[in-house]
Amino acid sequence: MRADARRNRDRILEAARDAVAERGTDAPMELIARRAGVGVGTLYRRFPDRGVLLAALAEQYVHELMDALDRAAAAEPDAWAAIRAFVVHSVEKSRGAIAAALAGTSAPQARQALTRRLDELVRQAQVDGAMRSDVGTGDLMELLNVFACHPGVIPERFLPLMLDGMGRRLEKG
Repeated sequence: MRADARRNRDRILEAARDAVAERGTDAPMELIARRAGVGVGTLYRRFPDRGVLLAALAEQYVHELMDALDRAAAAEPDAWAAIRAFVVHSVEKSRGAIAAALAGTSAPQARQALTRRLDELVRQAQVDGAMRSDVGTGDLMELLNVFACHPGVIPERFLPLMLDGMGRRLEKG
């Protein structure tokens, strides 16, 4: 792809991200083109329909999550700390409406890669005894969806409580 075409594509995706965050997946394509500083024809040459644009946006978003997971895994001392850091980062950086709007949009290969990597960390955290054995990767993904789909929920209060609940069970005694 030529450099100018790549810049146009990136500007369109950024404009689409902002428009979807503000107006949902039905944001007008003309608005997206205008915000990207391109003509509607350029937008449609790159993304023939709304579904293709949303799929590209979803894939980009999942890749951003994967990068955040990889950074957390590299920076933290153990799997559970990496999981916590990733979840906190994802909730803080999610654009609420964008994550919720894209939740049902397909980016299957990227999502599978993210899920596999997160699953590796979950299993290691469980082996280490830091994470409950009855909590899985799906539970973590649902936790992210709770905050994405309900941006009014205050993460500062509820996120630590939910993460603490996923940690190792306290011994009775």
